[in-house]
Amino acid sequence: MILDTSFLIDLFKNKPEAIIKAQELDKTSQPMRTTTITVFELWQGLEDLQNPIKRNRMEQFLNSQGLLQFDVESAKKAGIIFAQLERRGEIIEEGDCMIAGIALHHNEPLLTRNTKHFKRIKGLKIETY
Repeated sequence: MILDTSFLIDLFKNKPEAIIKAQELDKTSQPMRTTTITVFELWQGLEDLQNPIKRNRMEQFLNSQGLLQFDVESAKKAGIIFAQLERRGEIIEEGDCMIAGIALHHNEPLLTRNTKHFKRIKGLKIETY
């Protein structure tokens, strides 16, 4: 299961629905990972906050999770996703295409609140909370 940026933000903001989903996931043997793109997006927000306590808390959490890289195969898939969506006039953020490319490359579902964008991507397995 790949944890999207929206889920991690909600989890760290103690949103009940994210906490409940995290508790459900803890009861499974399914590995939980995130992506290097999510780290980039999280650090953008943390840098804006200038809060070392929140940054340290996030660092500790990320160190406990598996991290999937934006490698060449993921980049190819992301490029295809972006081009297909662009042709249909349904452009989404490049970061979302990159995260989806990683998920498709590793054949893993994506846990996100942002279903509006991700549901446009053919073959992507999405879970929400």
